[in-house]
Amino acid sequence: YAQERLDAETLLRTYVSDMEMVQRIIYIAAVESFHAAKMAYRQLKIRVRETLSLGHSGPESLEDTVLDYIIRHEDLYDVQASVNEVIRSMNINPKISFPPEIDFIVISTLIRELCRVAFSMQTLTPPLDIAFGTDRELFSETKYHRSFDSDFTAVLVAYHVWPALMENDDVIVKGEAVTKRGTLVCTFVKEHVKGSHWI
Repeated sequence: YAQERLDAETLLRTYVSDMEMVQRIIYIAAVESFHAAKMAYRQLKIRVRETLSLGHSGPESLEDTVLDYIIRHEDLYDVQASVNEVIRSMNINPKISFPPEIDFIVISTLIRELCRVAFSMQTLTPPLDIAFGTDRELFSETKYHRSFDSDFTAVLVAYHVWPALMENDDVIVKGEAVTKRGTLVCTFVKEHVKGSHWI
């Protein structure tokens, strides 16, 4: 969050002038990276369980043996496959856009690190995850810090900058969100006009 995110932000600003779009891209990269890493972890866990169950005799439980094996062999995680999956998902996400001559692969270093961290977090007991966030949700002081350019009297989230880190239902590290007055009204008008046939 402290360095890699800022490096990616600086890189993206060379292609995208809109700071809100840059921050949305990075947030969605974080969310998609966690999703891809969690799916990869589940699939690897199933394969390892199937293999180890053939000769497992204890004294540890099979689940503990599987977890220990994955921790000791994290190199089995195909992080590049997750990076590719994240970039594919970002390419079809309607909330973000990029100049057509550029690809989200430019921030693949950030995506790779996010995937690695997210995968490692799945091996913890209990695993760590990120909070699910949506635009126009009520701002939560327990989950997020307001960004410096927020309207501090606004109650709705305009968009998220970084997700909160969660352990079950407890916030371990707060995320960051932008709050603005009129978020609901402006978005409604934009969506209404976009969906209409007015000329």
